[in-house]
Amino acid sequence: MEALKERIEREGQNLGRGILKIDSFLNHQVDALLLEAVGQAIAAKFAHSQPTRILTAEVSGIIPAVMAGKALGNIPVVYARKHKPITMQEPVYVDAAPSHTKGGEVLLMVSPEFLHKEDRVLVVDDFLATGKTIDALARIVHNSGATLVGIATVVEKSFEGGRDALNHWQVPIYSAAIITNMDNGRIELAD
Repeated sequence: MEALKERIEREGQNLGRGILKIDSFLNHQVDALLLEAVGQAIAAKFAHSQPTRILTAEVSGIIPAVMAGKALGNIPVVYARKHKPITMQEPVYVDAAPSHTKGGEVLLMVSPEFLHKEDRVLVVDDFLATGKTIDALARIVHNSGATLVGIATVVEKSFEGGRDALNHWQVPIYSAAIITNMDNGRIELAD
């Protein structure tokens, strides 16, 4: 996605330790048209898999997931909660994942009310770095009995090895933009 790559090159900030700040269009302020285009690109890659539901993690994965869900014909989007609201009845699907930007570990929770064994689930998130958050989401899909049909992200940091860490799921993985190197303050994108 050239428009996404251009925005990363123009506005992205390398904060060190593999942290990319793209708050001006994804993680704090949202460029709806750009994210709509990302959602359409994700839909184009996964329409043949016929997903019936999208799963993401709150908060930054929600908007790209919603845009992909809309582009796939308005399929439901479920987001794993990090804090259990009083409206979420037990039992819940739960798994743990590290938070790269917040430090520490977070629990991801999904109500069985919104994830069924007959679902074909596409996992969509903002970043693919080490793959640990997406792996936790995929385990939630697996534990629900649903079928994981693919993984999509807005930005992948390929140098962190997340794609390889997710290969055991044996599903297609798509990233709208891939960053290959962030050494010495640089942000290098794949062609």
